[in-house]
Amino acid sequence: MRDVYVVGVSMIKFGRYPDTDVAALGAQAALLALKDAGMSIKDVQMLASGNLFQANATVGQRIMQQIGQTGIPVINVTNACATGSTAFREAYFAVGSGEVEVAMAVGSEQMGKAGLLGGAGESVEGILGSGLMPAIFGYAGLEHMRTYGTTMEHFAKVSVKNHKHSAKNPLSQYQNEVSLDEVLNARMVAYPNTLYMCCPTGDGAAAAILVSEAVMKKSGSKPVKIAASVLTSDPWTARDLTLPDVNTLTRNAAKIAYEKAGVGPEDLDLVECHDCFATAELLHYENLGLCKDGEAGRGLDEGWFGWGGRTPVNVSGGLLSKGHPLGATGIANIFEVTTHLRGQAGARQVENAKVGLAHVIGLGSACTINILTA
Repeated sequence: MRDVYVVGVSMIKFGRYPDTDVAALGAQAALLALKDAGMSIKDVQMLASGNLFQANATVGQRIMQQIGQTGIPVINVTNACATGSTAFREAYFAVGSGEVEVAMAVGSEQMGKAGLLGGAGESVEGILGSGLMPAIFGYAGLEHMRTYGTTMEHFAKVSVKNHKHSAKNPLSQYQNEVSLDEVLNARMVAYPNTLYMCCPTGDGAAAAILVSEAVMKKSGSKPVKIAASVLTSDPWTARDLTLPDVNTLTRNAAKIAYEKAGVGPEDLDLVECHDCFATAELLHYENLGLCKDGEAGRGLDEGWFGWGGRTPVNVSGGLLSKGHPLGATGIANIFEVTTHLRGQAGARQVENAKVGLAHVIGLGSACTINILTA
């Protein structure tokens, strides 16, 4: 594999876009990424498009219909919540293998339109908080509480931190701070996760332009190197007979990614991790090696993972506040890390950021980790 660089990124503000469609959202992000790279669609030699809810609807080709049909290969990717980051990885391998010099990855999703989040009526499981994902991550949090004495307040502090971060991110779906009491006293969804500890649904898109070193040297934008791009799935364990394992595939991916990049967790200047629920983020501090097993609660108490801490996590606001339009999330995380490594993150900039990690987990199962360096 030859070296691959990101020279253009974009993310549209996550939210609700009822008057458009998913291809238009993706096209908007694609054009913004091309502008950031100083390129046109004629420079792109391959497109990887990630979308989950319309996986059979050739979203990539529909994006090209709006930004220019040049006849290039288009790959449509679906891979649970790791859909966008898997599309990014496909573009990475297309360039790294020498097949193309310039590739584009687009992640897009539209979750707010009626009918996309379920059928008619209300789900009893959803009301009771026993639906698949809330229950799984709730139980995972309970297991951490049982093993290490972690408290509900620790999980609530994740939400407080990420909402505070989002107030500085103009592209975040929500930009409001919440207090610890507000989080703890919000409606219970799946214990210990209350409403503010659960990511919102929404619409959005993000895109990235990946190039070879030869093209990078001619680029006018500040490049960021992809030091590692890793994808894992669950190995079978006896636990599969009870609940999905939310930890092992991330731990496996992290080990491989650190080895490939030649860095360790102590070298990371920022992390964008998959905080679909507050319990998930706390678990991933340990899964990613940001602290020792059982130390995540202490780390939250002492501010290790907040802006200005030893390893800032989700300074974008994370999924809890930035939003989680499934297919867009993986590339949105790449956008955030790249923006900091370029020194262009404005009020939320992590000072002197040189190494960043973007992590996404999709139960089903898939985990991507991308390590980027300035």
